[in-house]
Amino acid sequence: MLNLTGKNALVTGIANNRSIAWGIAQQLHAAGANLGVTYLPDDKGRFEKKVAELVEPLQPSLFLPCDVQNDAQVQETFDTIRDRWGKLDILIHCLAFANKDDLTGDFSNVSRQGFDLALEVSAYSLIQLSRAAKPLMTEGGSIVTLTYLGGVKVIPNYNVMGIAKAALEMNVRYLAAELGPQNVRVNAISAGPIRTLASSAVGGILDMIHHVEETAPLRRTVTQAEVGNAAAFLCSDLSSGITGQILYVDAGYEIMGM
Repeated sequence: MLNLTGKNALVTGIANNRSIAWGIAQQLHAAGANLGVTYLPDDKGRFEKKVAELVEPLQPSLFLPCDVQNDAQVQETFDTIRDRWGKLDILIHCLAFANKDDLTGDFSNVSRQGFDLALEVSAYSLIQLSRAAKPLMTEGGSIVTLTYLGGVKVIPNYNVMGIAKAALEMNVRYLAAELGPQNVRVNAISAGPIRTLASSAVGGILDMIHHVEETAPLRRTVTQAEVGNAAAFLCSDLSSGITGQILYVDAGYEIMGM
């Protein structure tokens, strides 16, 4: 039986109740994990208030600001985990961003700044957080990130984010090889298209969802809860022999050729 009682889990990337990270946090909580949640700080504190109200039923024991473009803040986050928890068992990485202008039009028009930003937030941040988590995973652990089919195949209006996801998936493999000797597993979930704040920036997202519903073997797309269930599995001892993998949770869409 899936049981995460006694496990400390840090969840990043919750923006609202449509976030895949929110679905994952709910399932980890249901499995008994002790949650820590980070939020992206802003000058007016709007994100902090919104996320705090959303996660209150999950009773996270840590609620911390963490902007991955701020090295000092990232270090402070993991220093707090060390001081309050002593160890970290699970890291959930649900962070991605690209300028909306870089998700439309000709791919070759992506700016150097836009390319760097997408790769930094969406791919490098997994390396950054894993490096900080590594010394705290003293009893082994599990790191799970989110990718998408656009990292291996061309998806209209995904553009630079596809490059970022391709880099992210290779990060998973290299990190799995590095951290394996200390029994830390690193995997990614490639979820089908879901209406989230992040996906709303992708042009034609509703058409993509309808196409999956018509084409996928299960004739539907997936829910946040289904992705959350897969993440909980990858964080549990039931998946103790799995690392460096990309798990497709997309109603089977990825297998279809025509």
